[in-house]
This record gives sequence, structure tokens and C-alpha cells, in this order.
Amino acid sequence: MTTQFNIALPFERANAANYRNLAVWTRAMDIVEVCYKLSMQIPQSESYGLTSQIQRAAVSIPANIAEGHGRMNLGKYLRHLSIANGSLNELETHLIIAGRLQYINEDEIILVLEACSEVGQMLTSLTQKLRQKHF
Repeated sequence: MTTQFNIALPFERANAANYRNLAVWTRAMDIVEVCYKLSMQIPQSESYGLTSQIQRAAVSIPANIAEGHGRMNLGKYLRHLSIANGSLNELETHLIIAGRLQYINEDEIILVLEACSEVGQMLTSLTQKLRQKHF
């Protein structure tokens, strides 16, 4: 699920303080891309239902990682990482529903769920490291 999509941003900062350099954010962005592509398989009648929910939950993951990183406050950062994790669980649930309704091929869902599991582990690891470092 590695993306071929790269944007060279003129304001790109090449240091660890940039949320775009976080592996968890990059992997979450890959999930967004895949989820948008998969959601095209869902019937048009679900565009305001399941399709929208999948897309919103997927986008919420990297968005909350980025927003929390930008808060420059450990408590707020941890809160946003927790929200990202909640959105990740929500996304997994929506994908399972799409699979049970046979809107999306089970093999494709399994691949995304594996990526979600990876991001979940990365979020847990980041949260633990931040807590150990600052408490």
C-alpha cells in the first residue's frame, strides 16, 4: 500500500519536528488513499452513508495526528492521538460492514485491516514513548 503520490511542498521542513516526517502519519495517509479508492466500489446509494463514513474516519486519522502534533502541548497531543486511534477503530468497523454487505472484496478489506493494525501499533508506541519521555 505504498503510495506513489508525492508532493514537494515549498515550506517542507526537513526535521523530526515536522509531523509529515512521522512514519505513523505517512502510513495513515496511505490508508486514506486506499480507502478512497475502495469506497468507489460501494453503491451510489451509500454515498451519504457508508461511503462518507469510511472516508471521514480515514481522513480523521492523519488529520488528528497532525493537529495534535501542532498543538505543542503533550496533553493535547496525546488526546489527538487517542482520537486518531478511535477513528482507526471506527474505520475498521465500517470496512467490516462493507465487507459483510459484500460491497468490497474481502481480500482488499483484509489488506486495509492489516495496515490499520500496523497504524494502531504505531499510535500505541508513539503514545507510550511520549508518556515515558515526559512523565
